[in-house]
Amino acid sequence: MIFGWDLGGAHVKLAVLDAHGQLDRVEQVPCELWKGLERLESALHELTCEPVHGAVHAITMTGELVDLFPDRASGVAAIVEAFLRVVPARDTTVFAGSRFVSAREAAPHWREVASANWRATAELVAQLLPQALILDIGSTTADLVLVSDGRVRAQAVDDHGRLAREELLYTGVVRTPLMAVAARVPFDGEWVSVIAEHFATAADVYRLTGELDPAFDQAATADGRGRSKLESRRRLARMIGLDLEQAPEHAWDRLATWLARAQQQRVRLACDRHLSRGLLDVQAPLVGLGVGAFLAVRVAKELGRPYVDFATLAGAGAEQAAAVDVCGPAFAVASLRAMASEAPPR
Repeated sequence: MIFGWDLGGAHVKLAVLDAHGQLDRVEQVPCELWKGLERLESALHELTCEPVHGAVHAITMTGELVDLFPDRASGVAAIVEAFLRVVPARDTTVFAGSRFVSAREAAPHWREVASANWRATAELVAQLLPQALILDIGSTTADLVLVSDGRVRAQAVDDHGRLAREELLYTGVVRTPLMAVAARVPFDGEWVSVIAEHFATAADVYRLTGELDPAFDQAATADGRGRSKLESRRRLARMIGLDLEQAPEHAWDRLATWLARAQQQRVRLACDRHLSRGLLDVQAPLVGLGVGAFLAVRVAKELGRPYVDFATLAGAGAEQAAAVDVCGPAFAVASLRAMASEAPPR
């Protein structure tokens, strides 16, 4: 069996392939890694079953960026060490962009290992489609990658370079603070400035639009209270200096819809930038995944491109499709490790 792990700063994701290469299990659990390595170890314990003889573990990560670590090199080393303490498997490899390295080689190759999960997804898609615009919209970030001629056409590999080229957007549908979505909003006939405080998050918006899957709505709310629509409206009201009772319910829902469209516009403009490179035919599809795949569907429609669901493309069954989309890099790294299983790690 092959266990594919995506060790993030906010969630840990796992996809397990059986001995025949079929998906056996896929799951996400929350992991507030910035609060301590024990959070990661707890998440790993929660996901790890009894040891499986001959199991192969393949790791990718983004958690090295959290401010628990003084730098990313330290983060990569600490995450791998924590993993090996909890999951002491003999065959553990780490994804390093275009290849796998052994666990002991991860620290010296930290530049290739750090935040490489997007590349795993892109490499798998490139083996399944000759052309595509990949849009992975997660809880915290969105990854945009072009595939043409069956090759990944990323312009950068690290977070800084990808941010500069808008291949990485720090905007997601769960954890993103609403002050990062818009500086002002239309409300009651005025343009009202948004308060620069962590009063509400994107999850509040998508609970009100009804698009956020409750099964993957796992991050803490901004005020530590519940996830009901009422509580989400109350947090949204605070963003513009009001109490919930000062406007009718439909006014808050209308504001949520406007904020959702504002976030969609930011993602679409980044897609426009990449499509302007002229690498894709006009009918090349947009491949969408992530907990925010619903937003990718809307972007594809706005761009006038066919939409292909990542889970469907990867051959996942209907009952597992939503989880595979959310845990795309974990599934991808497991699949890539299966393809490379004949070759020893380098």
